[in-house]
Parts: sequence; structure tokens; C-alpha cells
Amino acid sequence: EWRGSAGSGRVRYSGIGENGLLTLPGILNYFQDCSTFQSEEVGLGIDILKEWKRIWVLSAWQVVVDRYPYMGERIKTSTWAYGFRGFMGLRNFTMETEGGERLAYANTFWTYIDAELPVPLEAKATDASRGTDGKMESKLDMEYAPRKIVLPEDYEQQDSFAVQKHHLDTNHHVNNCQYICMAEDFLPEKFKVYQMRAEYKMQAKL
Repeated sequence: EWRGSAGSGRVRYSGIGENGLLTLPGILNYFQDCSTFQSEEVGLGIDILKEWKRIWVLSAWQVVVDRYPYMGERIKTSTWAYGFRGFMGLRNFTMETEGGERLAYANTFWTYIDAELPVPLEAKATDASRGTDGKMESKLDMEYAPRKIVLPEDYEQQDSFAVQKHHLDTNHHVNNCQYICMAEDFLPEKFKVYQMRAEYKMQAKL
């Protein structure tokens, strides 16, 4: 079965906020971990990509939250690629309860990169995401937003801050989820997010 799953688990104390519920960054971390586990399982993990001098970079994602799970609740996270075009891979995610209630779901766009430049996708990077019949899995039934985000003409700029070492991942760039944590610091108190979009244009470094 090529559809990846982080398996069944329980919401951990380390992922919850003051209200006892899993946070938005917590959900994003489950999604990121799930795709990483799937890549490792199908033989396309970090070490192999390093050998090929390739990396997958998250270019944009749209995350919808129907309900934030509570501490100790049993959940299952799944991911699957549903398409490739040019140098981009398209991937869905879901988080469900043990009983099948859908808690959160996402659409993501990934760019296949050699060093710092996008490169055309190769069969060795996509074949593991196809079924035994060579076909892709179907797209998740959801309302898809555009990859690119149009900024409003009027917006308020907040204070700038420096990237710290704990923000970085194995690519030596700021981790995808860390950007969301940074942005959340500027939200009003008790503000609840039920849909989030992010577009990544450049990797931030130390």
C-alpha cells in the first residue's frame, strides 16, 4: 500500500495549547512527519535525495481544520501524492479520529529542486507514488484554493526579528511549520484558525 500513514496514535501533551487542544502547528507537524515517514518507507528518504543532490521544498499549502482534537484523543494521519507536473508534486493530507471523523485536511504543492533550482521530475522520484497499476490516487474531495496568494493593498507591517538556530531543519532553512508559529505570534488572543494558506517564495536561513 503506497498511501502513507503515520498510523494511529494519541494527541500528545507536547502538541497542545493552553486550551488543551492540538494547536495548528501541531497539526502541521503531524502532516510533515507523515509525508517524511512515507518517503522513507518507499525508499525516497532524506539520505537517498541527498545522494541524488535533490530536495523537495514545500511551495504552498492550504490547510482546513474542522475540529482541533483534544489531548489523548486517538487520531490517524494520512498522505498521498495525487499528481505531478513539470517540477511540481501535488499531495493531500488528512487527519481523522479512530472512528473516521475528519478533523483536518490539506492540499500542498512541492517543488523538486537540484541545489537551489527547480528541475523536471524524474521517474525515480515519482514511480513510488503510483499504485501497482501505475495510476495515481484520486484527489481529496475538497474546495481547492489557488497556490499563489494575492496580498491586500492595505496591511500592517509588524516588527522584524532574526531567524534562530532552533528554527532550522535538515535543509538548513527555516522549517515550514516554524513560519506558521512565527505568524501566529501576531494573531489576536484567542483567535481561532479554521483555514490557513501559506505560499513560500524563498528559503529563510540563519
